[in-house]
Amino acid sequence: GAGTNHRRRRCEDPNSRSPLFRLLTRRDGCSDCWRVCKYAILWECMQIFIFVISNSGRRRDDEIANKRVLIKRVVGGSTLVSGTSLSALPPSDPVPVPLPPHHTHMAAAGAGFRLGQRVHAAGDPRRSGTVRYLGPVDGHGGDWVGVDWDGGAGGRHDGSLAGRRYFAAAGERSASFARPSALSAGIALPDALRLRYRVDDFTKEEQDEMYVFSTSQKRVSVELVGTNKVRDKLKNFDELSCASVSFMGVSSAGSPEELQGLVPNLRQLDLTGNLISQWQDIFSLCQALPSLEVLDLTNNTMENDFVESPLLKNIRVLVLNNCGVTWELIEKLKVPFACLTDLHLIWNKLNIITTPAGNFVQGFDTLRLLNLEDNHIVSWDEMVKLSYLRSLEQLHLNKNKIKHVRYPSNLPSSGSLGDVAVPAFEKLQVLLLGSNEIEDFPSVDSLNLFPSLMDVRISDNPIADPAKGGAPRFVLVARLGNVKILNGSEVSARERREAEIRYIRLVMGKAESSDPELLKQLHPRFAELKAFHGIEDEKPTSRMSGPQKMASGLISITLKCVGPSMGEKQPLTKKLPPATTVGKLKSLCESFFKLKDIKLRLFLEEEQGCPLPQLLEEETASLVELGIGTGATIIVDEES
Repeated sequence: GAGTNHRRRRCEDPNSRSPLFRLLTRRDGCSDCWRVCKYAILWECMQIFIFVISNSGRRRDDEIANKRVLIKRVVGGSTLVSGTSLSALPPSDPVPVPLPPHHTHMAAAGAGFRLGQRVHAAGDPRRSGTVRYLGPVDGHGGDWVGVDWDGGAGGRHDGSLAGRRYFAAAGERSASFARPSALSAGIALPDALRLRYRVDDFTKEEQDEMYVFSTSQKRVSVELVGTNKVRDKLKNFDELSCASVSFMGVSSAGSPEELQGLVPNLRQLDLTGNLISQWQDIFSLCQALPSLEVLDLTNNTMENDFVESPLLKNIRVLVLNNCGVTWELIEKLKVPFACLTDLHLIWNKLNIITTPAGNFVQGFDTLRLLNLEDNHIVSWDEMVKLSYLRSLEQLHLNKNKIKHVRYPSNLPSSGSLGDVAVPAFEKLQVLLLGSNEIEDFPSVDSLNLFPSLMDVRISDNPIADPAKGGAPRFVLVARLGNVKILNGSEVSARERREAEIRYIRLVMGKAESSDPELLKQLHPRFAELKAFHGIEDEKPTSRMSGPQKMASGLISITLKCVGPSMGEKQPLTKKLPPATTVGKLKSLCESFFKLKDIKLRLFLEEEQGCPLPQLLEEETASLVELGIGTGATIIVDEES
């Protein structure tokens, strides 16, 4: 007993690290200790097994993430990985993220930041912002950088903290403070091109990681199909004609000599979502790449002024979507970019066009396409200022707030714009007005006055939505006499003829006045179309009896049953009064086809070229009000 207690006390020494350790260091036998330690060994083994499994899962996730990054690099993708969010104050210690050497260098150079500089979160080039404050923060030691993050969100406050305002942010929660080491000032364009398109400099560790797990949990080496072709194409930078370094943290053009020697034949460059803000970098880039024709600067916050600018005749297409530019800047850009053919300015809030002299925008003599979509434009008068862009062929105004469109009729015909009289919008062929707030027919009719207009989009406007009291397609086709493409669909000769005849019948059936002046004001093309198609007003004679009068006014339509529960039924051709309503026609169809307990839906089979038949929803609308005449086909379906 005493010996056993002594041995127990020795085995329970608190300095022993674990039951397994106590077992291995025992010097004498003890059945009680052995029994205890036998279970302890099982417990230790279970803990080791759980640890190995959990860490192998993490390792598997890391391996998968690393392989994804490597695969992106093989096909020319970005190797940058996302970092941690830096929105709290004080920020927590960031998770270590492997960065390219250029990013690591810039992230460490926190002392080099300046107010107004564009930066991104270290390891996350997609999270970018502008430096608005440099210095200390009350109650927190060290130096801090106040960042106003893009998008009006992504921060914790509006630039003020604990009752003190350090700077004014764009949004209520778009600002935060970060350590200089947690931010990156970006890299030069040549470095970004090498980083994105390098394919031959994999390390041995990276090559060893190119594998997947088999069903038996064995590593199987991966060989991507077409890898050699991709490598052969991308390793020769001098043959690269199109390049994209979007969201790579590019902040400068780098050395012009280095850039020209790297990609001398580059024609298209996508710089979307980078940190470029100074126009001098853009001018330097364009001069270094004489073959460059297309430059996309989407989502780069550009400065709205520059001092000197060279003449850049090589740039044909310039994309400045969501760059925060003003029209004053656009007026200045027409000097260096004098040979532009396409200019895209989406999402810049350019709702007012300011001109330095006169009431019209001048210059841009080669500009053929101007894209002003989604700019909160309200007044068409602002667009009238573009009337004398003499080469303008396409004007994109989708997703604005325009309510009325009028062709400018009181503009000067000569003098301020030259000695030769020039009509407004002389060469405009394409006008896209989709998703605006147009709701009146005079706006539609005014489009006939544009001399060269052939392609019009007015979809998603109240005037083009029958459900909101707008007009169906055939009415729009008939009122737009010169349009060959409407809402993206070609208007065939057959569709135009049938649409115009239906429109004439519609106007004749709904005419509220016989005054020709009023009729012309409401329906400018009615008289022209009636004469063109040889349709005359119906004038019943006194020698006709009542039944003869009725028979002469009937219209012949064809009814087709397509409902799944209606069975096979032959089409019927019936003569009906033009005043027959949709509700009445449904009752007649029930009688004609002997349909019971079936709720019907009627569709008008549209002309060739229309994708879907037109649903006849309004029960009280008559056939003549819907423009339905002799020869029309009504589809009889059932409600699902």
